Amino acid sequence: AEDPTLERHFKGHKDVVSCADFSPNNKQLATGSCDKNLMIWNLTPKARAFRFVGHTDIITGVHFSPSGSLVASSSRDQTVRLWTPSIKGESTVFKAHTASVRSVQFSSDGQRLVTASDDKSVKVWGVERKKFLYSLSRHTNWVRCARFSPDGRLVASCGDDRTVRLWDTSSRQCINIFTDYGGSATFVDFNSSGTCIASSGADNTLKIWDIRTNKLIQHYRVHSAGVNCFSFHPSGNYLISGSSDSTMKIFDLLEGRLIYTLHGHKGPVLAVAFSRDGGLFASGGADSQVLMWKTNFDSLNYRDLLSRHSRRVTPDPLPHLMDIYPRSPHRHNAQNGTVEVSAHSCTATTIPMCFTNSTDFPLGEERSGIQSSLTSTLENIVQQLDILTQTVAVLEERLTLTEDKLRTCLDNQVLLLQQTHQVDGSDEEAEGSSV
Repeated sequence: AEDPTLERHFKGHKDVVSCADFSPNNKQLATGSCDKNLMIWNLTPKARAFRFVGHTDIITGVHFSPSGSLVASSSRDQTVRLWTPSIKGESTVFKAHTASVRSVQFSSDGQRLVTASDDKSVKVWGVERKKFLYSLSRHTNWVRCARFSPDGRLVASCGDDRTVRLWDTSSRQCINIFTDYGGSATFVDFNSSGTCIASSGADNTLKIWDIRTNKLIQHYRVHSAGVNCFSFHPSGNYLISGSSDSTMKIFDLLEGRLIYTLHGHKGPVLAVAFSRDGGLFASGGADSQVLMWKTNFDSLNYRDLLSRHSRRVTPDPLPHLMDIYPRSPHRHNAQNGTVEVSAHSCTATTIPMCFTNSTDFPLGEERSGIQSSLTSTLENIVQQLDILTQTVAVLEERLTLTEDKLRTCLDNQVLLLQQTHQVDGSDEEAEGSSV
């Protein structure tokens, strides 16, 4: 693991940078500012940036659609705009709220938008028709941020009423409230698995809640001023926060500790965002700067890992018992008499078929049905074993790192004890000589 490094420095905004988001293909970075401009930075070398003008007040939020074909921006001018991130910069606008719009986000399927506003409401919109769908109104003060869960079934919101609320999008009801805040709740988001939400506060805190048990599982108070924003690493193992103390801090959520404090901005940090593959992160602040950093401390390609193991989330249905052990003739198309499994360390295998009752199990076409079912079952087993192997490898790597750190701590402790004994011995000799 290496330390994060500053890769690029973008200059173009003339005022505070308030929000940032990477495109899904990591080729563009969108930023919004108090200068009312939306900038699309093309990350390929020597490519020109696009400046989009249209909002009449401060831009407060920006988010790419899952396909990358649209960028949504929210503004204090009470509108949301949908832009095409190309040189044309075309946009459509709709009046979203009756007060400043604080945040905007696409759902994971790209079909809906969620917005939060100073009119104390959270609203959900249909993207295709740009149509208002419904409002979530239980906050008693300005709503700072609203986010969809990865599966789109929940919405989390937070605001100046010092609460974080969880909403069910099907019933449109508030299903939970987290209230343990000494000031405004400034930002909220789900982790990549949708099992936890994190929230930051003006009281310098960062909290992570398990929404399955409704329990606070991690609580950080490491910033010396309010926490304005944060972003989960796509692995769910790390989180970066930006604060009014001018620093960014990176947390290892598996070990529950702060691992990096980054200095790069002069003044409050108001925007941080990891790229979709976790290899980069961006920051923006009151100094009008946009900085892009290389992550380095986690080099595992999570996008590749997740694509190879997508069956974990949507597994094929298991074969029916009657397919595995038919009680009567079960006709399928004829196949050869072997089952071939090829996955990583597994080699092709031949499994002989043994039958005791020729009346129940004819030796012709019916045998192929059993073979087909066994093929499917064995493939599922091999897939699961492969997933377990990957998981164990990651855990072993973590364990090795922890052991190395413990060994270093123990060595340092032994040195300290030896130094203490030497000091005590010299003190006793000095006392003896004085007597």
